[in-house]
Amino acid sequence: MEKNKEDGITRRYFLATGAVAATAISGFPFVRTCRAQSVKPLKVGLIGCGGRGTASLREALQAAPGIHVVALADPFKDRIERCLKTLKDPKRMGGLIQGVEVKPDHCFAGLDGYKKLLETDVDWVNLVGPPGFRPRHFAAAIDAGKHVFMEKPVATDPAGVRKILETAKRAKEKGLSVVVGFDSRHNPSRIEAVKRIHNGAIGEITSGTSYNYTRWVRWYHGDDPSWSEMEYQCRNWYYFCWLSGDVIVEQSIHTIDVNNWVMGVYPIRALGQGGRQLPLDPRRGNIWDHMTVDYEYPNGVHIIHMDRQWPNCHGSGRAGFIGTKGKYTGNEITGQNPWKFKGKLERAGVYEQRSMIESIRKGRPGSEAENGAYAALTAIMGRESAYTGKLVAWDEMLNSDLDLFPKKVEFGPAPKRGVPIPGHPRPL
Repeated sequence: MEKNKEDGITRRYFLATGAVAATAISGFPFVRTCRAQSVKPLKVGLIGCGGRGTASLREALQAAPGIHVVALADPFKDRIERCLKTLKDPKRMGGLIQGVEVKPDHCFAGLDGYKKLLETDVDWVNLVGPPGFRPRHFAAAIDAGKHVFMEKPVATDPAGVRKILETAKRAKEKGLSVVVGFDSRHNPSRIEAVKRIHNGAIGEITSGTSYNYTRWVRWYHGDDPSWSEMEYQCRNWYYFCWLSGDVIVEQSIHTIDVNNWVMGVYPIRALGQGGRQLPLDPRRGNIWDHMTVDYEYPNGVHIIHMDRQWPNCHGSGRAGFIGTKGKYTGNEITGQNPWKFKGKLERAGVYEQRSMIESIRKGRPGSEAENGAYAALTAIMGRESAYTGKLVAWDEMLNSDLDLFPKKVEFGPAPKRGVPIPGHPRPL
């Protein structure tokens, strides 16, 4: 135990993080297909009517019979209208429009629209708005007694992570199910691969890499003179760290979560670097366009994570691991115990929504909220190390007072934070 003591790792740490390993093999325990007979009708509402939110409803209708989409909420009326138009289009919905039953009095616009939706009789709610709002939306949904599916990331700062953890306790006390949108955790291929790794297929893990290489940042919705600064930032949320968490938190968290899942524990420290390489209109927020983080896990295992979002460059993303008996890359294990997934897979989101539905129907609530919170903290820890240029430890980040959420959130003025520069005070 001396090495663990030197690393600042105690038995309490392993007990606290043991949930990662305990749930790693099965992901969420409800990945099976619902049978058509005697299903309980379920009503779902959506908070956050962008493209991903709309897709989550299509996936819910595809995942199981007896699903009824009955309520929509978003800060912006035009996004609700666009979402509803898509939901009623048989071509865009693949014919899945029978369960779309949203009435005008169940469409709630405005920054407080989510509160009105939670007053309806929905059984569960999909939280797919900008991640900066997720801790508040999650708390309100659980307080209202609703089961919750929430997209990753579940928070963009340590204060939000702690709020998620607090709410997760109330969800368990109320017997409510919580599913987080980590597609790998619900993917039969990934579940089987990680199960084999945990059973020794590649031996003791010695190192790993993960990366997310994409084209330049997406989801820019322009500017309009009639918009206030707050509306501008909320409409273009990906470009603002308080709303998205930057690319490592908003996008790369998928592969970072796989790293934690495979390792069975969380990293003890992180050292990162990066910046904003490409010239960009200052109006496009304060996020970076590249980042590399060295995550150190217990027993001296290092996993290097890399991000970039540049145009006209190679794009791909995955997590891979090297062990004493082989290696794992994507859907394949090579070495002494070779394996490759050969089955047919559905859309990742269908598995996620099916997990939500079956947990409710079978009366077997489960929660992925804690894992979602700690995955977010892992990504935030890497981001903050890169932003500051400093070595950042797990406990330091978990207890950090960093809170990016504005003190006042209403359509009007909003803080304009600059781009972080390593070695300099964080822009406020």
